[in-house]
Amino acid sequence: MEQSAVESVDSTHPWSLSDGRAGNARQADALAGALAPGFHALVLEPRAPWRWLAPRALPGAVAGFGDGFARLLARPPRLAIGCGRQAALATRLLGTRGTRTVQVLDPRMDGRHWDLLVVPEHDGRRGGNIITLLGSLNPVDDAWLARARREFPALGRWPGPRTVLLLGGPNAHARYDAAGVRALCAALAREAAGGSGSVLATVSRRTPVALAEAVRAALSDTPGLVWRGPADGPNPYPGLLAWADRIVCSPDSVNMVSEACATRVPVEVFDLRRCDGRLRRFLDALRARGRIHAPGEGRGPAEPLRETARVAREVRERLGLDRD
Repeated sequence: MEQSAVESVDSTHPWSLSDGRAGNARQADALAGALAPGFHALVLEPRAPWRWLAPRALPGAVAGFGDGFARLLARPPRLAIGCGRQAALATRLLGTRGTRTVQVLDPRMDGRHWDLLVVPEHDGRRGGNIITLLGSLNPVDDAWLARARREFPALGRWPGPRTVLLLGGPNAHARYDAAGVRALCAALAREAAGGSGSVLATVSRRTPVALAEAVRAALSDTPGLVWRGPADGPNPYPGLLAWADRIVCSPDSVNMVSEACATRVPVEVFDLRRCDGRLRRFLDALRARGRIHAPGEGRGPAEPLRETARVAREVRERLGLDRD
């Protein structure tokens, strides 16, 4: 961390710690923001050899994130929230200096090194200092969606009903393919044509280029848009969630599906049958609650999945934050 960044960190406010990866930073920031809007978001810069074995506290671990973080350890905050393996080492070090620590995601070691662990239900980990949640933490609530509508007003001018397609990338536990995505897009295009609606699609950093191009080609004659990267302008993802009448998701990302389910519109996830492992357990739990459906089965408004607010309330209660 640069000297100027270190000097600007106020230890009277909570810290959100991550390695900067979008999924980790988003979860830590979401929980920190729900607990205290004035939190500091810190991006760690792990060094060898400590980064290889984090969150194990090897000798000299106080230097594992550079001189800047070492100086911050001398004035620790009252509360720190971390997400990811590197952050787990940082929060562990802060805990030895009196900071109350909340670690998001399973650190894969004894939980006694943190005050609280926040882990997904589908991980299967349980314990006295563990809070479980369905899916992942995120900032999506009614205020967030209203702000996104104000920031992306042009999306609201596409004809309704607006179907939003959120596409990630296939992986070992979600084995969909380009042929299936093309068939899905063709079906969405036919529905839009029949009902005078539109299809608004976006891809992620995980989406193979060929898959993104397949989506663009399949929807080329359909009212709407396909965002494939910065060359297409600012990422409209927040606005897409906010203006959607219906969301169709690929099944590969717990974070993406969780955020879609935090809206009040029906969410459809394709190729559920080709998922397995912890991911499948998560999707099955959502389907059992009636929050996700197969394509074409979603109907009407839905109860939003808002786990971040619930987890924040439980953290406050368990750590007695309102009494301090």
